[in-house]
Amino acid sequence: MKIYDYGGKKNICGDRIREARVVQRMSQNELAAKMQVEGITIERDSISRVEIGTRFVADYELKVFAKVLNVNILWLLAITEETP
Repeated sequence: MKIYDYGGKKNICGDRIREARVVQRMSQNELAAKMQVEGITIERDSISRVEIGTRFVADYELKVFAKVLNVNILWLLAITEETP
């Protein structure tokens, strides 16, 4: 599968994932652990790569990121300005 860049990044949600995580004072390790509890196999280094935009985020992962971070999925996609 070919993954394309959008504005030089492989995702558009990484900045918002980091913002929500930092606001909640959650470490990347803690976020990875919560994702794993929800059935998404992801490691801390993958969280880091998501946040800097060098890792693709699948739609099912995005759904779980929103759930774990308790934010609106549209906010993660920068479609709405609602704050986390």
